[in-house]
Amino acid sequence: MASGDDDDPIIEEIDVYLAKSLADKLYLFQYPVRPATMTYDDVNHLTARIKPKQQKVELEMAIDSMSPNYCRSKGEQIALNVDGTVYDETNTYSAKVMDKQSFTSIQATTNTSRYAAAVFRKGELHVTPLTGILQMRPSFSYLDKADTKTREREAANEGGDSSQDEAEEDVKAITVRFARPESEQARQRRIQSYDFLQKKQAEEPWVHLRYHGVKDERSEHERQYLFCQSVDSSENSELVKTPKEYLAMLMPPVEEEKFVKPVGPSNVLSMAQLRTLPLGEQVKTLMKNVKVMPFANLMGLLASGTDSTAALRCIQQVSLLVQGNWVVKSDVLYPKNTCSPHSGVPAEVLCRGRDFVMWRFTLERSVMRKEIAAIIKLPPEDVKEFLEHVAVPRVNRGWEFMLSTDAEFIKKHPDIAHRQHMLWLGIQNKLEKVFNFSKEDFRPKNPPPPEPVHVSGEERLKVAHERAQGKQSSLQKDLDDRRAGSSVQVKREPVSDREDEPMDTASSMPNGSVNGHPGATSSAFANGDVGNASSQELHDFVIKTFKKHLVLTLNEFKRLLSLHMASMPVGRSVFPSISDHMLQDAILLCQCKQIMVPFPPQTKAAPDEQKVFGLWETGQESDKQTSWRMT
Repeated sequence: MASGDDDDPIIEEIDVYLAKSLADKLYLFQYPVRPATMTYDDVNHLTARIKPKQQKVELEMAIDSMSPNYCRSKGEQIALNVDGTVYDETNTYSAKVMDKQSFTSIQATTNTSRYAAAVFRKGELHVTPLTGILQMRPSFSYLDKADTKTREREAANEGGDSSQDEAEEDVKAITVRFARPESEQARQRRIQSYDFLQKKQAEEPWVHLRYHGVKDERSEHERQYLFCQSVDSSENSELVKTPKEYLAMLMPPVEEEKFVKPVGPSNVLSMAQLRTLPLGEQVKTLMKNVKVMPFANLMGLLASGTDSTAALRCIQQVSLLVQGNWVVKSDVLYPKNTCSPHSGVPAEVLCRGRDFVMWRFTLERSVMRKEIAAIIKLPPEDVKEFLEHVAVPRVNRGWEFMLSTDAEFIKKHPDIAHRQHMLWLGIQNKLEKVFNFSKEDFRPKNPPPPEPVHVSGEERLKVAHERAQGKQSSLQKDLDDRRAGSSVQVKREPVSDREDEPMDTASSMPNGSVNGHPGATSSAFANGDVGNASSQELHDFVIKTFKKHLVLTLNEFKRLLSLHMASMPVGRSVFPSISDHMLQDAILLCQCKQIMVPFPPQTKAAPDEQKVFGLWETGQESDKQTSWRMT
């Protein structure tokens, strides 16, 4: 090592990334007439427009005419000189006072290839090339307009004094000359003339823009584009790689499209036409349309006799493994140089946001839409589209992955599952740098619930019949004893042979089942086991509900019970299936009596609406009384 290197040691090494999201639309504005401490950030920007080819920008900013430093008489005089005394829609100052000023840009340099904007974050320097450097200076075009108004008034006054004779023109001879063809040098001089350049510049139309302040949400969103959207976390000499290039390091590239699309709508392709395509194109077309699919379903859609090994190789090129199922890659749905049809966000940013959504589903079954949107900072339409690709909304549970975990595929292909896991680790590292989060932030606070016990409907029915027959006599006797000791007339309901008739709560009470199969605790209660913790919780709910409402029909009580069960935490298994008879028995055992309400024979009320129950409240033994409240 040379001695000079010892005198100047390396203190720190910083990775430099090239961000290209704003490479063709990033401008640097300079305001040379004001110091850097006096910015225009808090000034109201009224209008903004640009001529992209000429890189000419005009800004219109408001002037605080109520400021103590503002000379109102001067402002009114300028407005009068510019617009005159007649009000017109084309007036520059509609308030009859100079309440705004314009800024026009001048190119500071025509060659910006050596200039860039850089941001430093977490030990990384992200550089974006500049498209133009513009100096914004105040425009005094309103003075030109005032001079024009003055000349028009003077011309009108002089024209009125002139006589009719002076207006007559003398007859003069006309001389006709035939010009020679324009030489090349003369044509070049004409093109470079000031008038010609002014005419060409005036031909380009203005593009009107919408200004967003420094603290605006849209500005914050656009500033994210200053960071490289595809930071490669692997130890590679090339620091800038797109997501597609990153995946290509681990997998062979997808073959280019070589087939001719059928005549008709571009999104319609029959299965017969699909199976004539190469295997790779078949897999890619199916995954682009279905978005998420188990491998077994994919093999059923492919042509008969397809080699599963070849299909596995093809699906890894266009999909990623999530919970044992294959989900189409983001760069297949959003190719390079495209943008969102909803918001116009570039494809690179869309791929980054969708990869984050898929990565979250590798950790848990359900995600919350608000949490996703707060991290990836994309428009709500794009976030919803990401979730609709792979998940379905659930009440009180956010968005749940639409397919159950394919544990059989993971067990059968451990090498592929391990390779996909390593690939997700690489994507996770990239996302952590881009979105500035840690995997520990998304670990579930509660341990996952135990695997539910899957019992068929026939088995549940058989067990219910056996338990009902075994306990029918004892339950009936206990109920008769309690009814005999009551002084209130109670309607007696015959015990049905089918004690397992359940109340339908599957749609609104998902806590006790997974994919429609009840857990072990819920199955025990539905089959008549009333001596467990679920029975005690039902008893407490009956007491609490009737103390609040006093009188309820069976139909209304079932509705309140459904709302109570739907509000329970996810994964808590509590009596998801209860028969009407069990509900009636539970109500009668909680100091409640059935009220005999005479309904007319032609009533349209349902049977459970005709059963009315009330809370039987007693005071001291010497003055027992009954309190009812009919609603």
